[in-house]
Amino acid sequence: MPNSTRDQDIRRAAEAPPLPCRPWRFVLFCLQPFGWLLLLMLVLETGQAAGSILVPYAIKALMDAVAAQTLPVGDWLQTFKQPLLILVGLNVAEIISSRASGAVLIMMGPRLRQRTTRLLFAYLQCHAPRYFGNHFAGALAHRISETAMSVNHTTWAVICDFWPIGVTFSVSVVLLLNEHQGLGLFVAGWVAAYVLISYWLATRCQPYAQEFAATRSMVNGKIVDAVTNILNAKLFARLHHEREYLDGFLATELNSARRTFWYMERVRWFQFTAAAVLKIGTIGYALQLWQAGEISVGAFAMSTGLALLVIGDARNLSRRFLEFFEYVGNVANGVETIVKSHEIVDSADAKPLQIGRGRIEFRNVDFCYEPGRPVFQNLNLAIEPGQRVGLVGFSGSGKSTFVNLILRHFEPQSGQILIDGQDILHATQDSLHEQVSLIPQDPSLFHRSLRENIGYGRLDADMAEIAEAARLAHADAFIEAMPQGYESLVGERGVKLSGGQRQRIAIARVMLKDAPILILDEATSSLDSVTEKTIQENLDQVMGRKTVIAIAHRLSTIAHLDRILVFDQGRIVEDGSHQELLDKQGFYYRLWTMQAGGFLPEEVA
Repeated sequence: MPNSTRDQDIRRAAEAPPLPCRPWRFVLFCLQPFGWLLLLMLVLETGQAAGSILVPYAIKALMDAVAAQTLPVGDWLQTFKQPLLILVGLNVAEIISSRASGAVLIMMGPRLRQRTTRLLFAYLQCHAPRYFGNHFAGALAHRISETAMSVNHTTWAVICDFWPIGVTFSVSVVLLLNEHQGLGLFVAGWVAAYVLISYWLATRCQPYAQEFAATRSMVNGKIVDAVTNILNAKLFARLHHEREYLDGFLATELNSARRTFWYMERVRWFQFTAAAVLKIGTIGYALQLWQAGEISVGAFAMSTGLALLVIGDARNLSRRFLEFFEYVGNVANGVETIVKSHEIVDSADAKPLQIGRGRIEFRNVDFCYEPGRPVFQNLNLAIEPGQRVGLVGFSGSGKSTFVNLILRHFEPQSGQILIDGQDILHATQDSLHEQVSLIPQDPSLFHRSLRENIGYGRLDADMAEIAEAARLAHADAFIEAMPQGYESLVGERGVKLSGGQRQRIAIARVMLKDAPILILDEATSSLDSVTEKTIQENLDQVMGRKTVIAIAHRLSTIAHLDRILVFDQGRIVEDGSHQELLDKQGFYYRLWTMQAGGFLPEEVA
């Protein structure tokens, strides 16, 4: 269904382009920089169409001259000079206009597609993590690509198809009216009825085309998901299962395709029937008029020639209508998927966050992912500057949510989160993220070189600084052992590296960033004990001047920190140093004594 949301109802991030949420307005927005090129193409397409449709008129003049020939054979050039010059001139004009239009198309087409892709990508980037969690990455990439291509096709359909066909129909009717009013009115009536019925039939095809576009994106997303997880499929011997799983979605796509194409076939039945009516009707009527002496032989030839040209363009019009609404359906689907309200938006008066000491405070914070299911209620907590704090608790106890609220991946329903006394809801997201570093448990790398992945922490870092960060993260040895060293590509999401190697690259990247607040989410969980101990010592050196928050399931990795917060069902049930919590012999004490191999147990007895 078309997007019924109004542009003014959309919440947009300040840095996001102001994309309209309706397909036609979106297409026009993308076309804004190309106004003069579009106008030039309209002029050239008019010349091309006129040059083509006026050829029967030149043939009429030539045949009338032949029919009236009474001069000696030697004078034929003088007799046919004017019709021949008109015929040659029209063909030359058609060729020049056509190729000039093609040149403009070459100039404009790639730039239009590039602009549309850039606009959609810039808008997509501003969505919150929850949005990306609800959509396949492959499907979103496919949406952007197909929408950009469909904006081009929609534009060319109007300028290179509908406009020239309109010129052809108009000139044909005028020429026929000039020869005989009845013949002209017959063709004009047929053209009007054909265009209206074709348009009505094509509009009914749009929902089918839009559904087909959506199923194609869905299948593309499923394929990308399956390829991303191909190792899991092999390890569980589920390759056949994955093929069967994909077959279900391919069947849905097939059914959608059949509905669309069968409807198109019904439209073609109308098209061929209507063309036969015009062809037989025009020739029969023109023949009758010629026999009655109301039109000349040349006019008869022109009428039949124009009828055949109109039929050709009419068939093209029906096909273009169907394709056009498929393109519009693709654009509508892309706009509906991507141009949605941004969940996390900087306020109009947002200012860059200035972090000096790194004090973090939760003040009366309430948060829930879904209404009626609170995670935090009236949470009050302060983390002092330079304090190193560990977060422990079972899965689902609120540790990751706590961190995500600091990162502003989500916003609380009420209360404030302050950093150095500044409410992060009134600060720009970029300034917050520039001053908070995160080392995730499962780091994701770009399919770029190791140098680029480490340098992502600070884009202006030189090679010496990148190498030093790699050394501190104990990544230098395996990097130098690779054939291309720091220029080696890591594969999609870093698949060419082991889990421990990816984690060391992520640590090096964060060390290079050197932000005043550091968040560790099981940052060394994929490392062997010896490497972990060495890196931990280097991290401790970096931590010395930072506010640090560390999530841990192995309590031994955070026992040396200044403070430990124990989470349970969205509440902080204990707060203190490792020794203080052990002395209390409470929740943390039971976790510590029940650990097996350094990990938290699944549940407390």
